Amino acid sequence: MPEIVLHYIWEHCLWAGFEQRTTEGKSVEIISVGEHNRDAGPDYSHARIRIDGREWIGNIEIHVCSSDWVKHHHHLDKAYDSVILHVVRTADKTIYNSRGELVPQCELQYPSDQDYLSRLFESAQQMDSAISRIGCAEQLIHDPHLLTDGWRKTLLYKRLECKRASITRLLDITKGSWEHALYISLARNFGFHTNSLPFEQLAINTPLSYLQKHRNNLFQLTALLMGQAGLITDSTMLKEYDFLRTKFSLTPMDGSIWKHARMRPQNSPELRIEQFALLLYQSENLLSKILDTNDLKELYPLFEVDKMGRSSIDILLINTVIPYKYAYALHRNNTVQAEAAMSLMESIPAENNTIIRQWRVLGQQIKNAADTQALLHLYQNYCQHHECINCEVGYQIFQDRQLKLF
Repeated sequence: MPEIVLHYIWEHCLWAGFEQRTTEGKSVEIISVGEHNRDAGPDYSHARIRIDGREWIGNIEIHVCSSDWVKHHHHLDKAYDSVILHVVRTADKTIYNSRGELVPQCELQYPSDQDYLSRLFESAQQMDSAISRIGCAEQLIHDPHLLTDGWRKTLLYKRLECKRASITRLLDITKGSWEHALYISLARNFGFHTNSLPFEQLAINTPLSYLQKHRNNLFQLTALLMGQAGLITDSTMLKEYDFLRTKFSLTPMDGSIWKHARMRPQNSPELRIEQFALLLYQSENLLSKILDTNDLKELYPLFEVDKMGRSSIDILLINTVIPYKYAYALHRNNTVQAEAAMSLMESIPAENNTIIRQWRVLGQQIKNAADTQALLHLYQNYCQHHECINCEVGYQIFQDRQLKLF
């Protein structure tokens, strides 16, 4: 079986209904398959699984045989130390990461009919665009209004509720500190998808209270963050970091986990960390400033740092600022403020990515970030997982077909 078929089975949840276990017999529950990584590194990032009830978030690597892990030298590559599950057809070898730690493996269980798998292979070869995963694409092309404004608003609400759940998890980690949780969320989103997990880990490993002790010294802030990230190359900065590391008893990250491949200079992790340090330097009482205004003209200047473009600030507003305003309003039982936060999405320009461009091909009018967030949620939580019957569009198509039968 070609590896591409295993990717197809994994990504399209064709394992659903089959019991999954590690090679050691531990139960495996797949919460999210993650996002396909087309750059260097593990096959899927940001996956969520449970092994014997314990939740893990990280990367997934897929091979036909376990021994391919060694053939591809992943056991020597620190970039693969973040793999939380090795998914294989045949487990023919016990594998370890570069730290010598055992990597959990799962022989993926799925339909075994050979004709069915052959058809899967043919389909998998054609799965090069998001549009092929949108089951109602043909119907939407002929009638774009099947996707109603009401369903879009519901999807936006669902999107913000998912982000609120993530904020709640961070509040648990930070013992209820909204300021500390905001700091971790901002860090994650400064990674701008490609390096979001390393950035989040950097924030968790570098407590906000330590940074606040040096918030009036930009060089020290930058040295502390760059050192903790394992990315310092300047000897003067390294000397400063060694002093701060000793002072706070810190342990730096392994710099190899940061991704640099196929990346424009303005998106390099080094530049993003410098920008993050500058944001912390110039933004005293950032949380209160965010919560106290619903005027985008007042929010944009808070994130204007050197070489940070307007589109990057839009992403921070969409993924961090507005969800925090929404979550905090509901925390205070203020539904009016929650609605006001949600409405801010309508004033931010539409995002532009592969998924959104495919929705445009299907005739969808996309005017602002409220539209793009709704459509991203629809694609990631319904289309990718074939949850058509739970989608208003899919259900309407199903109902129309039933009526035609009678």
